[in-house]
Amino acid sequence: MRDELRMNVNQQPHMTSPYGQPQPGYQGYPQPGYGGGHMPAGYPAQYAPYNGQGTAYQQGPPQGYSPYASFPSKTLATNLASDLSSSPLNLGMRGPPTSGAPPVSGAQNYAQFWQGDIQNGPPPMGATSQSRPPVSQPYTPGAGNLQIGVPPVSMQQMTNQMASMQVGSTAPSPAGPGYAPPSVTQSPNSAAYTPAAPPTFSPSTAAPTQPLPTEGVAQPPPRSYYGAPPPAQQPFPNHAAPFSTAGPTQPQAPPPVSQQSFPQAPPVSQPPFSTAPPLGNTLSYGGPPPHAHPSFPRPQFPTSQPSAFPGGPPPTSTPQLAGPMPPLPQPPVSQPSPYSSGPPLTPTGFLPQGGAQPMPPHPGFQGPPMASQGPPMTQANHVPPSQPGMSSGPTNASMSGPPPQQGMQGYPPQQNGAFGQVRGPQPAYAGAYPGQPNYSAPPTASASAPSAPKRLDPDSIPSPQASDMPPVQKTRHRIDPDSIPSPIQVIEDDKANKGNEPFTTGVRGQAPPLITTNFQVRDQGNASPRYIRCTAYNIPCSSDLAKQSQVPLAAVIKPLSTLPPDETPPYLVDHGESGPIRCNRCKAYMCPFMQFIEGGRRFHCGFCSCVTEVPPHYFQHLDHTGKRVDCYDRPELSMGSYEFMTTVDYCKNNKFPQPPAFIFLIDVSYNAVKSGMVGIVCQELKTLLDYLPRENPDVESNIRVGFITYNKVLHFYNVKASLAQPQMMVVSDVADMFVPLLDGFLVSVSESRVVIESLLDQIPEMFADTRETETVFGPVIQAGLEALKAADCAGKLFVFHSSLPIAEAPGKLKNREDKKLLGTDKEKSLFQPQVSFYNTLAKECVAQGCCVDLFLFPNQYVDVATLGVVPTSTGGSIYKYTYFQAATDQEQFLNDLRRDVEKQMGFDAVMRVRTSTGIRATDFFGSFYMSNTTDVELAGLDCDKTVTVEFRHDDKLSEETGALMQCAVLYTSCNGQRRLRIHNMAVNCCSQLADLYRNCETDTIINFFAKYAFRSVLSSPTKNVRDSLLNQCAQILACYRKNCASPSSAGQLILPECMKLLPVYLNCILKSDILQPGADVSLDDRAYLRQLVSGMDVAESHVFFYPRLLPLQKLDVESTSLPLAVRDSEERLSRGGVYLLENGLNLFIWVGVNAQQELLQNIFGTPAFSQIDPSMASLPALDNPFSKRLREIIESVRTQRPRYMKLMVVKQEDKLEMIFKHFLVEDKNINGGASYVDFLCHMHKEIRQLLS
Repeated sequence: MRDELRMNVNQQPHMTSPYGQPQPGYQGYPQPGYGGGHMPAGYPAQYAPYNGQGTAYQQGPPQGYSPYASFPSKTLATNLASDLSSSPLNLGMRGPPTSGAPPVSGAQNYAQFWQGDIQNGPPPMGATSQSRPPVSQPYTPGAGNLQIGVPPVSMQQMTNQMASMQVGSTAPSPAGPGYAPPSVTQSPNSAAYTPAAPPTFSPSTAAPTQPLPTEGVAQPPPRSYYGAPPPAQQPFPNHAAPFSTAGPTQPQAPPPVSQQSFPQAPPVSQPPFSTAPPLGNTLSYGGPPPHAHPSFPRPQFPTSQPSAFPGGPPPTSTPQLAGPMPPLPQPPVSQPSPYSSGPPLTPTGFLPQGGAQPMPPHPGFQGPPMASQGPPMTQANHVPPSQPGMSSGPTNASMSGPPPQQGMQGYPPQQNGAFGQVRGPQPAYAGAYPGQPNYSAPPTASASAPSAPKRLDPDSIPSPQASDMPPVQKTRHRIDPDSIPSPIQVIEDDKANKGNEPFTTGVRGQAPPLITTNFQVRDQGNASPRYIRCTAYNIPCSSDLAKQSQVPLAAVIKPLSTLPPDETPPYLVDHGESGPIRCNRCKAYMCPFMQFIEGGRRFHCGFCSCVTEVPPHYFQHLDHTGKRVDCYDRPELSMGSYEFMTTVDYCKNNKFPQPPAFIFLIDVSYNAVKSGMVGIVCQELKTLLDYLPRENPDVESNIRVGFITYNKVLHFYNVKASLAQPQMMVVSDVADMFVPLLDGFLVSVSESRVVIESLLDQIPEMFADTRETETVFGPVIQAGLEALKAADCAGKLFVFHSSLPIAEAPGKLKNREDKKLLGTDKEKSLFQPQVSFYNTLAKECVAQGCCVDLFLFPNQYVDVATLGVVPTSTGGSIYKYTYFQAATDQEQFLNDLRRDVEKQMGFDAVMRVRTSTGIRATDFFGSFYMSNTTDVELAGLDCDKTVTVEFRHDDKLSEETGALMQCAVLYTSCNGQRRLRIHNMAVNCCSQLADLYRNCETDTIINFFAKYAFRSVLSSPTKNVRDSLLNQCAQILACYRKNCASPSSAGQLILPECMKLLPVYLNCILKSDILQPGADVSLDDRAYLRQLVSGMDVAESHVFFYPRLLPLQKLDVESTSLPLAVRDSEERLSRGGVYLLENGLNLFIWVGVNAQQELLQNIFGTPAFSQIDPSMASLPALDNPFSKRLREIIESVRTQRPRYMKLMVVKQEDKLEMIFKHFLVEDKNINGGASYVDFLCHMHKEIRQLLS
């Protein structure tokens, strides 16, 4: 089964008429703008499932998808996939595309997808659209237009084509074995086309009880809505299984039509297709939907996440286009990927939908596939084009429940120019069949029907009418965002498929669940994914294959990661005075990859193949399988992660280390005192010192503490327990720093508590009236370093600093912020340190085990690029609070400080990564220092820090043995013990590229790309960095297309299943503030983010680049689960909703201008939108279930992230909304970053260039 996703992009331009010239018989309709929105609906759930690919990837059960993912499902009809389960995204068109899901709509020359005029969101007023003719002209699909099949030249031709098709009760088209004959409950349709069965399927593809969806029966074109994405392609939150209304997957009956949020659904009693065809405005297959017609009340689409059918699943299935569809509330685990490729359908079309009357095949017509269609579509990726002018297939009315709603059809009507184009009503077809709201067909007598009563809910707030939009806005959009891969869908599918059972690490080369899935790990010989995540779990056997694919081979290692309470921390192994057992040659530590031979007297090293004698005290007999009989009693022989107690040989200068020390260095210059920072720090330290890190919570921490304050000079404090008052000593010779006292500077908190508290009370008073504005910085770190040297221990400096160090002293800096350098070749110099002093100082700190954490409180430029050198080289962290104000920022700062002081960490650490023969570690990313090519030196290593390692081939690998890596970290624990933490990982090797592409992990690849790119800005212009990233990504996908995908037209974009989110995530990196800054992003912010990302783990980088957006109006206070997230696009926001967005650093609550009064009352304590205070830093604690649940969610979201996120309330149409919109990463941004849709098209162009 193939794991890939296909999209057709422009397959055969010459089939459509020249751009801008109307085709005879086609009315020109305006195309809706890209501000598109969502399906009307209330609080219900989100996306209908794009149910995972059929992975053929792993050995053993495929990871991440249900065992049935690539086979006929037991509960749902499935799409059989052919060779590696690829999912086609069709971005284009052609006669019959050999493969590919529904084509994109909207006429647009291909080249225009990635030109400078890419528009996402409403275009600027007055902008002229090059891509479409003005609304007043008739619209024709252009060369790049997605038209399927040869367009009929005239109305007559269309009529003739259509007349020859039938949707009647004639003989059923051949259904694959195993299908029950469709029930014939649907009222007869007067004209029809016929889908025929695909050539082959497995007999069990569907349970006979499931009706099959019809394909391509006439469906009215949608009306265009500003702010509303096409109904059909829209994710439908609440549906259950897309295929049948009967059956276990569908939780409840659909609500009566009257409750649905489609305002104009006609009564059920009408036949599903009415017989009077409107002959007037027909819509060509590639054309935009018609203008709103005055005589129809327009259904208003909310601009928010489509959420549908409050009462239950809609009767019809959602189309699953080439892109993933939204997950169901209970996604059927076994449903295969809609993108799975399979044998192409026969030209005779598709199987009739269950419940529809069987239709005879018509040779000339092929309808677009419906994702909802199970087996009939054995091939979601090979979709024959439909005849132009045909409306895509309605779903069948005979399914139990109310008539199908618009937007749920076989091929979604599309508003924004989507993959599944909606075509206009045809001769002998009703304009809009009753039972279906008429979105864009002109009204006809038979089609007009009373609208159903409108359900009141936050998502059904009216959006602007299409007719109210400027023409440019209406004609811009070309691909429906719902038909391209959705991150939310992939995340939800993974949760459904992998979140319910423990992940056991015993199988080599098994990809773990996604980082967003909550799962339990059982260590059975490979390190937990909480410690190591790889970009690929099946790596190429040769360097040639690796170069060809361009997939980076890397591991993101988080050696001291915190585990959830239900997982056991690594066992501590003590071999006594002899120390850990190691290989004689490569010095790898004893692990499950060592093989015992000669009855247990020797072992064969899995890394270098050397044979080593087993020490007598470690000898044990082997069992009949060759394993030691004590194998499962020894963690180092059976576990992937464990720790060794070390001997004195592993210690500096051959003596055991002293317990570490914490030194607090507080800036007491005018700015620091005035902002309130000094008072807050001193007050907090009084209680915080009780929470210093310790191994055993019941025992007092043996970390000692010391205090220094500074401005232009330094003040050391003697807080010896025997003193009545603390003593201050001033060092004004900052050019030659020394520590003026030894005894009494570093003390035990419990012994000197009274003196310490007295000092902390006095510091804010002593400097309350200071007028000193200048500060030093280099000498401050030197002072802390000298104090640790004098005490002969490792430790950590907490520096609280406020301004650019301009006072005369070593490390003095000047203001070099120069916006004129942005975008030039000299821009890279702004990311490099101004002076080399700090690099030298960092090296000295690492040698002593002195880690530096920097808390910055700047009101202007402080040169983070230079000040951050020491923290990032010593394994420390930087925290930045620009324009710090005690009232609003205190909570964030104190939470960060508490966590930073309390978290578990190791000191004076050295890490080495060993690999088996054939690959080696060549490059390292993170906050550390390297004095040679193999050892990563970290003065401090905490539970949040990661080191990313890139591997290269230095020889061939074999598929039998795989590739092994062992990460060994030697560190001093917080109680002064010297320990070794070992993590082992084995991955598979492959000689086929297809196997590599099956076992990649996109989130880890993106983490690696971001670190690689953000380091590259130190040496290359940002434009070159962006181009190189884009090129590498295009090469990865082009290599897959060329070597692994089944042959298909060049107009198809084909993505590997496990990399189908690579474009959307890569676009987020390219648009990031580091690589493409807006005018309002300061140099300091960019340097800060660059340093921050270098140490992020995969979970942090995932949410940082693709923030999580939760619709709070769908929050169920009774449930412990969160509402289903929505995609990061403005079109997903409903004016009637309230949303929570988090990216690991920021937390926003966005309030729609039409939010329900009850919702506002529950959250903010006021029913009026105008009375909400946007400056509030925390939500009021109200006594209602909604408020309590929401505050719990915010608290839990904050605890999942290493940094405390300050809450910001953003009201729709408020000035702060621009900041919020910056995080809606699927949209085009004001700095010139492309939207997801445009970027995907651009990526496709790059791939085609590489292939040609």
